[in-house]
Amino acid sequence: MTMTTAEADKILSANFAPWVLELGLSVEAVEGHRAVLRLPWSDGLARDGGALSGQALMAAADTATVIAVSAARGAYGPMTTVQQSTSFQRAVIGSDVLIEAIVTKLGRRMAFADIAMTDEGSGEIAARASTVYALLG
Repeated sequence: MTMTTAEADKILSANFAPWVLELGLSVEAVEGHRAVLRLPWSDGLARDGGALSGQALMAAADTATVIAVSAARGAYGPMTTVQQSTSFQRAVIGSDVLIEAIVTKLGRRMAFADIAMTDEGSGEIAARASTVYALLG
């Protein structure tokens, strides 16, 4: 069963804490084992020097993984982050970020994903992450 972007947006609104929703994430694409979310630029997410906060990027990567795993499973189910590793490559200033999460392995109890976070303005990779999730239901 293919998940639509509208269904994926409903997963966001129904299952994430209010502070995550305040990031303004929206689902741009969802298909198979892949989801792309948009993190809109906000001065409120910038740190000293005007660059987007790494914490915002990490939260966006974690959230995109939930959507990608849900798409791969055909629906949302309870899951929790077991591990996330993020490498920051360049600052993002004044630009939206596209977060692409790809599920690389989906098991019965665990899921693994790779995430690329791209500065939409420059087209350059700003950060990469890998995640491991425990599937609880």
